[in-house]
Amino acid sequence: MRRILITNDDGIDAKGLERLAEAAKAFGEVWVIAPARQRSAASHSITLRKPVEIKEYDFPVKDVKAFTCSGTPADCVRVGGLSVMPAKPDVVLSGINYGYNVASDIQYSATCGAAFEASFQGFISISLSEDAKECHDITDAYLLDLLKEYIDVKLERNQILNINFPSGKVEDCKGIRRNVGTSEDSFFHDRYKLLEEKEDGTRVYMVDGIYNEDAEPDTDFRAVVEKYISVGVVNNIR
Repeated sequence: MRRILITNDDGIDAKGLERLAEAAKAFGEVWVIAPARQRSAASHSITLRKPVEIKEYDFPVKDVKAFTCSGTPADCVRVGGLSVMPAKPDVVLSGINYGYNVASDIQYSATCGAAFEASFQGFISISLSEDAKECHDITDAYLLDLLKEYIDVKLERNQILNINFPSGKVEDCKGIRRNVGTSEDSFFHDRYKLLEEKEDGTRVYMVDGIYNEDAEPDTDFRAVVEKYISVGVVNNIR
C-alpha cells in the first residue's frame, strides 16, 4: 500500500486540504502534516534556528493520521517524511491550494516549495492548486481521475508535477491541457504604493499589483485563463 504524505500552505484547517485527503484515501495510507497557520508565499523556506513543533490534530477526514507543524510547508515535508512517519512516503501531495500556482508565481509558492522539498528527498511530488473562488465543481469532478493517472508519475529528482484547476461549473471546463510549459509572466504585474512617510524618514509601502491575463500560448497560465485544467512538469531551475 502506498504511503501518502499531504501538506499545504493554507493551514491545517483549509478545506482544500480536507478535500485532497478524502480523495487520496482511494490510493493508499494518508498522513497529513500541515502548517498550524497560513503560510502562503513562504516559498521553499525551512526552519533552522529554532525547534519545529509537531502536534497531533483531530482531522475531519476519517482514517487519516494528522499533525500540525509550527514551521513552513517545506518543514512539514522534511520532518514528516524523515521523522514523524514510520517509513518514508511513496508520494507527497501539496494542496489543494486556494489560488493558482502558475507562471512566475511558482517561485514564491509554498505549495510548490513543499513539493520541491519532497522531490529533493526523492519522493514523487505533485502540487495541486485551484482558482481562489468558492465554486470547486471542476476540481472535485476531475481530482480522482487525475490522481489515478499521475499518482505514480515518473519524475527527475528536481522536478514536480504541477496541476491547476479553474473555477466554475463542470460544463465550464474545456478539458485538460497536459504537458504545458511554465509561463514567464504572472497574473499581477507588481508595483508598490507609498502609504506613509514618517518623520524619521521611514517609508511604508504596500504591494499594488496590476491584474494581467495576457499569457503566452501553450503555458500553464494560458490554460487556466481559457478554462482548462493545466498539468505540467516544473523543474526547480526553470
